[in-house]
Order: sequence, then C-alpha cells, then structure tokens
Amino acid sequence: MILIDSHCHIAGPEFVDDLPAVIQRARDAGVVQALTILAGEDADELGRAATVAELWPEVRFAIGVHPHAAGVFAPDPAAAARTVEAALDRQPLSRALGEIGLDYHYDHAPRDVQQAVLRAQIQAARRRRLPIVIHTREAEADTFAILEAEGASEVGGVFHCFTGDTAMARRAVEAGFHVSFSGIVTFPRAANIQEAAADVPLDRLLIETDSPFLAPVPHRGGRNEPARVSHVAACVARLRGTSVETVGEASAANFRRLFNP
Repeated sequence: MILIDSHCHIAGPEFVDDLPAVIQRARDAGVVQALTILAGEDADELGRAATVAELWPEVRFAIGVHPHAAGVFAPDPAAAARTVEAALDRQPLSRALGEIGLDYHYDHAPRDVQQAVLRAQIQAARRRRLPIVIHTREAEADTFAILEAEGASEVGGVFHCFTGDTAMARRAVEAGFHVSFSGIVTFPRAANIQEAAADVPLDRLLIETDSPFLAPVPHRGGRNEPARVSHVAACVARLRGTSVETVGEASAANFRRLFNP
C-alpha cells in the first residue's frame, strides 16, 4: 500500500527528540512521502527542514505565513510575501506556498490584516506558479471571495484539514482546488466532514495528518505523526465503500500531480 501524508509539521519542535523514529514508523506504515509545512517567519523551523530532508529525502516542503502569524506583518502585509519568497529561494525542496488563509475562530490577528497577508501570498504564488495550501476556519465566504479576486485558480492547491460540509467541498472543487481530510474525519461526531469525504471526486481527494495535531481515532489526544495517515485512509475508504489501496493510490497520484514532487 502506498500512502502520502499531504500535510504535516514534522520540522516543528515536537519532533526534535525522536524524528528518526517518527520517520521510520511512517515508512513502516507505507508512507512514502510527505509535504512538510514550514512557517516562513520562523527561522528555527526553517533551519530544521534540513534535518528532515536528510532523514527523509522524499519529503517536500510548503512555506507560508499562517493566519495566526499575520499580525507580525500588520505594518506591511506585503512583507509577508517577501519573507516567504526569500525562504522559498533558500529551500530547493519547496513545492507549494502555505499554509495560508483566514482563521476567524481564534482571531490571533485582525481580520483585515489576515486578508491582506493572504492576498499578498496568493500573488506571490501566482508569480512563482506554485499551488497554495489553504487554512480556513469560520471564514468561508471571505476565503472564497479572496481566492476568486486574486485569481488563485490559476495555480490551484488544497483546502487542508477540511472541516466544512459537502456544499463547501463541492465549492472548493469547483474553484479548482483539492480537498484534504485529516484525523478529524475519524471522530464520531464529524458527520458533516464524513459526508464530504464520501462525496469529493476521487481525483481531488487528499489525506493528511496535520501532525503533531489532530491524532485520529484510536490515538486521539496524543501527538500525531505521519504513520497515522493510514487511519485516515482506512476511514475515508470505509466512507466511500472502497478499499484502502484505492484511496491511497488515488490520493498519492493527486498529490504528485498537484505538487510535482
């Protein structure tokens, strides 16, 4: 079985002590590749990417300014894009710009600043012809409006850790994006997300862990890691009435087509 974790944070401090073991467990579970997300403004995390790549040569990276960090760039939102582009230039294994987006649940940054930083980064992605990794929480209308206004369909990308309903998933697909499901899809009360996972076209489906966050059932509450994308694949397969192999192979093909790893 072939699996790809389309979104993880294994360059984060949570994995410093046992990264080799984490990667070995991923390989043992059939995970052949992963997209590791790097915070464009975090010099320490950007530096740890070299260790990740050395230990797991098949890994690829996405770099962006998360909406939680957008406030850092409040005086000059365009500086977020310049910061990310400089980081992309230093990381030859980068294949996407992200994660970027809007988060109105926590509002760690003012909403107008989040929007301006998102716009600047979409513009950078278009300049570089890179797909984007979208984070959106309680901000559906503004997210889609900005994606359309900034021509994001030209580069496409993925709505990561999807937590919307079927209608939102269909809207994402119609906008030219893939839809990625995390361990949340395994949660008993995630009926809307499960319905969406059963509905998304197979050629737009991705799976992820969002490690170290959102460990799937039966590991809920602990640190997540890429090996556990197998539980996401198994759950999505059950929801779709198909095999784990079918979900794994299709999502891997979609990953490779989108990110050109």
